[in-house]
Parts: sequence; C-alpha cells; structure tokens
Amino acid sequence: MPDTPALDIEGLTVRYGGTLAVDGVDLRIPRGETVALLGANGAGKSSIVNAALGLFRPAAGRVRLLGRAPAEAVAAGGVGAMLQHGGLPSETRVGEVLTLVRRRYADPWPLADLLATAGIEELLGREVDALSGGQRQRVLLALALAGAPPLLVLDEPTSAMDVEGRQAFWTTMRGLADRGHTVVFATHHLDEADAVADRVVVVGGGRVLADGSAAAVKSRIAGRTVRFRCPGPRDGLGALPGVTAVGGVGELVELATSDAEATLRALLAQRDALPGLEVRGATLEQAFLQLTTAPLTTASDGVSR
Repeated sequence: MPDTPALDIEGLTVRYGGTLAVDGVDLRIPRGETVALLGANGAGKSSIVNAALGLFRPAAGRVRLLGRAPAEAVAAGGVGAMLQHGGLPSETRVGEVLTLVRRRYADPWPLADLLATAGIEELLGREVDALSGGQRQRVLLALALAGAPPLLVLDEPTSAMDVEGRQAFWTTMRGLADRGHTVVFATHHLDEADAVADRVVVVGGGRVLADGSAAAVKSRIAGRTVRFRCPGPRDGLGALPGVTAVGGVGELVELATSDAEATLRALLAQRDALPGLEVRGATLEQAFLQLTTAPLTTASDGVSR
C-alpha cells in the first residue's frame, strides 16, 4: 500500500552482552525519501541497519520493511542492501556473480539498465579479485539493485571510493530517488548527507539525537562563521566580541562566533579591508559535533535532549 512506510522502527533495543548499542529507537521513513544516518563510530547506526535488515534478533522492539517483517521483505525482493563489510566470492568474474544473483528473482532489473545504472558495463569480464575498492562497491551496488527493490539500505557505501567515484555514486543515488526508490544510508561523510539526503537522522549513544532536514538540523546551532583572507598577523582575533574559535588554512581565517554583528563591527573598526568576506550559518559538521559531544539528559517526558 502506498501509505505503508518503507521503514518503520518502534522501540528498537540492541544489546551486545552487557553493552547497550541501541536504546529504544523509533524511526519511521515514508516511501520515496533519501535518509542519511549519521553518527560516530559506536553510535549505533550500523546496529540499527543490521537489525532493520533482520540480520540478528534485537533485545526489544519492532521492525517493518514495506509493511513486512524483515525476513519476509528481503525474501520477496523488496529490499536491496550494501553492508559495510560486504564481500564477493573470490575466483569468479563479475558477470558470473551478477548472473547468479539475478536468477534469484522472478522479475530482475533488466540487465542493460542495471549495468548502466551501476556503472559496471566494462567490468563483466573482470575477475572479482582484480577489482579496485571503488569498482567493488559499484558491483555490490549492482547486486543490491538486481531485484529492482523499492527500498535500498546502504552502510558506508562510499568508504572505499575516491572523490570522483563518490560523486558518480551519488549521481546514481539521485537517479534512483527520482525513480521512486527509498534510499537509507549510514555515512561518515557529512558533505554527502548535506548534499544528497532529504532527511538527516543523527544517532549518538544508541539514541536519535536529531531528525529532520539538513537545514533544520543546522538551524539548531545559533552561531555563525565569519570568513575572510588575512595575509598578515592574526593576533587578537580570538578576543573579538562573540568569537568562540579561530580556524582556517593559509591566508583564510574562519571565526566561529555567537554574535556575528558584534564580531564584524569589531573587525571593521580594526582593519581597513576584509577581502573575501563571507558570513555563513552553521555547517552540518558543526551541528553534528555539537549534538554528539553534548551530554545526554532525559527530560520529564522521557525524550533525550
């Protein structure tokens, strides 16, 4: 049914022995969204992905993919997955592996379109063991798409790719989203999440710390960044009104400030020119760092703050 969410998680709790990895997470993702899961190592995002795919039984909670239990949704071909530590059989060729996987589905993705979508037209005769890291990820994407799944779940999908490969990969993801596929991906690359995702879910300590558009998450950070070129000395910049941190590379200066207007007034009073001046809102990285480094507290309504 169209109103059935692509992914519906209620009260998900995951434990590894005495370690609580996921702490009562609720997450509902409608069909057609592209959603990024962000979190530091050990935050719980990979555990959420693995539990959502039914790879292990959670300690508590309920998961539904396309209205079905995970095992049923995967068996029906409704879900394609790329896992962080996914592998390919050695001593085989790409075309052989792809043929084997496509035969599993009654109505697989048409081969020519699948090859073009994944960008592996030239790799069918290549031995799996001879693939580069980026090529391997492309082949894993093709295998995940082989059954034309409406839901695609990716765990660190571009971890082995160079910048050019990452850009090409996300161009492919945008095309899939335009076709109506739901894409849920866990990543450490905040620029990818900012550029690609309709929605960002920040996870820390096994809980959801923020959930909304990238713009909404960034808006939670009140500060601004003042940037300009400064070929001369930088003495005294950290003491300017509102400045909370001084950064930048080479001649570029970046001042994090809680009061951009006061900072600019003081700068203009001290300097004749501020070449290349820019004032920007908080970046997703700044918002992420503030969210994930702040101590967790629990309000009277039981919600993490």
